[in-house]
Amino acid sequence: MISQESEFEFINRGFKDTIVLVPGWATDYRVFSTLSLNYNYIATKKLNPFDFSDRFLQALSRESIERVSLFGWSLGAFLAVEFALNNSERVNQVILSGIRERYETAALEGIKQKIIKNKKAYLIKFYHDCFSDSRKVSLMWFKKHLLKDYLDAIRVEDLILGLEYLSKAKIDAESLRFLKKIRIFHGLEDKIAPVNEARQMKRLLPGLEFIFVPDSGHAVFLNSGFKERLENE
Repeated sequence: MISQESEFEFINRGFKDTIVLVPGWATDYRVFSTLSLNYNYIATKKLNPFDFSDRFLQALSRESIERVSLFGWSLGAFLAVEFALNNSERVNQVILSGIRERYETAALEGIKQKIIKNKKAYLIKFYHDCFSDSRKVSLMWFKKHLLKDYLDAIRVEDLILGLEYLSKAKIDAESLRFLKKIRIFHGLEDKIAPVNEARQMKRLLPGLEFIFVPDSGHAVFLNSGFKERLENE
């Protein structure tokens, strides 16, 4: 993530509808590189979570896009929900992955101290925890294409900015009732956003469309077959 203003790039892939891809903490738009959905894309090229909604509205106006779908992963899920609730007339559907209702302030402060002390050591552990033990192919792809650059390029101050946002962010389960079309994908082996929390949200809102994915961790969208599951659910 970059602590400058959020920036977006429209990618015309020849489809009728458009979806914005909103990445999670300690990643960027490239984490979605293998995700081939039947949409045009709006890639979040730079992400400042505190100005996301305003800057994204500007991007939609610039591209003359009236309505859009949102795909939000982890931290990006908070941003997607926030935008959709405040701009429902501009949203076709919301797809979320790896959500939590909120993150504990004390835990975030602990992460902050760890990345100040040794950013690379903490990030290596975090990235490994994004994958389940049975999804080694996805982890190998991440290591080959993204790991080194993320470790070298992502700045401590940008990571702290994301933690500051997460300390204030919350998904109110009841508010999700107001979204017209929402689907939530959650890995059963998610170490970052425990599946029991997602199941509790499902119990509170039995009409909410939760798709629990076996043998999958936090980065469930990187699994082979995710596109087919998304299109067929």
